Amino acid sequence: MKKPRKQLRRSPSIRQCDFTILFTVVLLVCFGIVMIFSSSYNYSLNRYGDQFYFLKRQIIWSIIGFGAMMVMMNYDYHNLRKWSVLLYLFSIITLFLVLLVGKEINGAKRWLGVGPIGFQPSEISKLGVTLFLSNLVSLNRKKLDKFKGFIFYMIIIMIPVFLIVIENLSTAIVVIAIGVCILFVASPKIWYFIAMSVPVVIAGFFAINLESFRYRLVRIQAWLDPWSDPLHSGYQTIQSLYAVGSGGLFGLGLGESRQKLGYIPEAHNDIIFSIVCEELGLVGATILLLLFLILIWRGIKVAIQAPDLFGSFIVTGIICQVAVQVLINVSVITNTIPVTGMPLPFISYGGSSLLFLMISMGIMLNVSRHSNIPRT
Repeated sequence: MKKPRKQLRRSPSIRQCDFTILFTVVLLVCFGIVMIFSSSYNYSLNRYGDQFYFLKRQIIWSIIGFGAMMVMMNYDYHNLRKWSVLLYLFSIITLFLVLLVGKEINGAKRWLGVGPIGFQPSEISKLGVTLFLSNLVSLNRKKLDKFKGFIFYMIIIMIPVFLIVIENLSTAIVVIAIGVCILFVASPKIWYFIAMSVPVVIAGFFAINLESFRYRLVRIQAWLDPWSDPLHSGYQTIQSLYAVGSGGLFGLGLGESRQKLGYIPEAHNDIIFSIVCEELGLVGATILLLLFLILIWRGIKVAIQAPDLFGSFIVTGIICQVAVQVLINVSVITNTIPVTGMPLPFISYGGSSLLFLMISMGIMLNVSRHSNIPRT
């Protein structure tokens, strides 16, 4: 009688990654490239004399991003533990530097760089907080059994948040959401979060009385009644609503947007979802949102079936980042919340944003290679 052969455990290979996530990311990036060209060619031609100006740059960043994603997909995420502290500290240093010597664009200091080459340190902070907090919580989860342990982790989150919120409230909200989501998954003690919300509300009350925060009150007034100041504070909201409304069910057709012809400034940036609605209509916008839902759904499955807490927390933070950014961006376009700058993941123009997002996708794909998710 033959002895049953011992089944060998195969090491993860590229064929074992979650191909649904991979294909969804590819579709989103390609969709973004098409929409960036459609929404920017008129602006590019008028400003730079080259209608392909933004298209060429986005394609270059997409190629770099895909390369980074492939590298991270094949780099064992367990090795990221030793890099998490350095990345977190690097993000803190760069966030501090941007306040001192950062490049001012559209009235806000958010960039570090020389000449045309630059990056946003806030993008690094999203990944830095995700990795560093995931590493700490996975190694010291019992600290969350006590409120002082919860406070310790919140301080880690709030250090970069305080540096970001000075110039970029929306990104600060995303970083807070990433940290809170990881802590909630690790130890969902509701009263911890309720207790922490009290000082946040008090701090917010005092912040709105500071001169540097006064302009945000104007945004709230424009949100409540954009037609009270249609040429200034309410202009962007009104034009984006015109774009969304004129798209109808099937849209005006790809490339046929009227609002991008000087009515919406820099339509290829944060406001690009309004152009999607205008050119592709409700059907096109719904398909785009469904792609995001598929990505989030598969990400949640990866987090649930990750082989360890470290991998689970990392994917939780990454999926939270994508979900919150999509929610804020779409809410701004539809005037559900006050206007704030937030790029639509994979779709809005931006090199550093796309690069670090693709790196995050590569890490999530790497975690999926170690999971037991049925491949589809």
